[in-house]
Amino acid sequence: MNPSRYLPPQAVSFTSPSHLFSRQAYSVTVGAVQSVPSAGPGWRAWMMWGIGASCFAYAFFHRVLPSVMVGELMRDFSVGGAILGNLSALYFYIYAGMQIPIGMAIDRWGTRYVLATAVAIAAFGSLLFAFAPSLEVAYLGRLAIGLGSAVGFVGTLALIATWFPHNRFAFMAGMTMLVAMAGGVLGQAPMAPVVDAIGWRNTLLAAGAYAVLLAIVIWLVVRDRPAGIPAPPKATGGMRGLGRDLRQVASNPQYWILAAYGCAMSGPMLSYAALWGVPHMMTKFDIERPLAAFSASILLIGWAMGSPLSGWLSDHIGRRKLPCILAAAIQVVLWPIILYADLPLYVVWGLLFVAGLVGSTMIVCFAAAREMSPLRMRGAATAFVNCFSVAAGALMQPAIGWLLDRNWDGVMADGARVYSAVTYDAALLSLPILVGLAFLLSFLIRETWCRPLEA
Repeated sequence: MNPSRYLPPQAVSFTSPSHLFSRQAYSVTVGAVQSVPSAGPGWRAWMMWGIGASCFAYAFFHRVLPSVMVGELMRDFSVGGAILGNLSALYFYIYAGMQIPIGMAIDRWGTRYVLATAVAIAAFGSLLFAFAPSLEVAYLGRLAIGLGSAVGFVGTLALIATWFPHNRFAFMAGMTMLVAMAGGVLGQAPMAPVVDAIGWRNTLLAAGAYAVLLAIVIWLVVRDRPAGIPAPPKATGGMRGLGRDLRQVASNPQYWILAAYGCAMSGPMLSYAALWGVPHMMTKFDIERPLAAFSASILLIGWAMGSPLSGWLSDHIGRRKLPCILAAAIQVVLWPIILYADLPLYVVWGLLFVAGLVGSTMIVCFAAAREMSPLRMRGAATAFVNCFSVAAGALMQPAIGWLLDRNWDGVMADGARVYSAVTYDAALLSLPILVGLAFLLSFLIRETWCRPLEA
């Protein structure tokens, strides 16, 4: 069988297998190709990366932090699950929508300026949320947190592109994801006793103070590129060129399939691990919040370890479609068992870890989108898929909250709604359905054989 017959004639040449996190794949968000050091990175490069990765970890910390505050937030703002889901999901709305504009801002003003400003905005949002006298003010705080957090990943990629050699880009992008997931884990199990001890407002206050210090460090320490490396040329085409590319992406069904697959695979992580998993674990296993937070964070740990592994495996076997099919199939089997089987907690931990491990395979979507695109559209294509992947949290968190409210039996405790195990069973049925959709979509993905189109 000749695999090249599945691709246009211009797509038959091979390129380096590091394209999963190649700079071209993020051309909208990290700028034009630049000269980078050819020797191994020095301590300054590692320091720049470490500061940038800390910003992405802070973004993930805030992404999951509401999961250990569910009862307190419902009580203090007198809301149910649907409203709380919307409050948490505001982060994802602004985060997803700002990916492309933030990339353009980095191209125009540089990483240091944009990253420092963004972290300062996240600090303001955290402080505003901490002092919020009403739900409306909390909404504004959560929006500001999402806006400021949206720069963490693309800003770190921009620093990697200018401070590290070309052949380190994929590895460092994977390391960035690992650090981010560590921030997500920190926002759950360790924060649960902190919230119990000092309250959710003081927890957010401390998070805001940390972000203020981080913004100052970025401004004083971070530099866009090493000394002697010229600034890249300005991106061409402006908003008109970007709009043209996005219209072409939106007219191709394959990008919609990849975006929907990524959204469906990300949904369990961004809705269960990031919000509803903690109260569900507390109810199902009758455990305290710290242990429930640790249990939910295992999904994030699996995701962290699987992200670089799944990308490497896809590159190694030269396939994109097959890993997507297998990962979705495993998810279809795992999630009904995790949610509905009567198993010991430690067995559920193992299943959650595997679910995170295989769920991270959705990052293959970014490589596939890049390989289906001509060179000038690769950034637009990956940005399109990324927006939908992040939007999974915006869609699923309030949706599950709405389903919980629909089946709520009226029980209250300390001013907050209490959802029964049966209520959770009904609401969380949406997760197996979601990964089932991903499984069906995976068969519609066109195999690229890891061969990008040539411009």
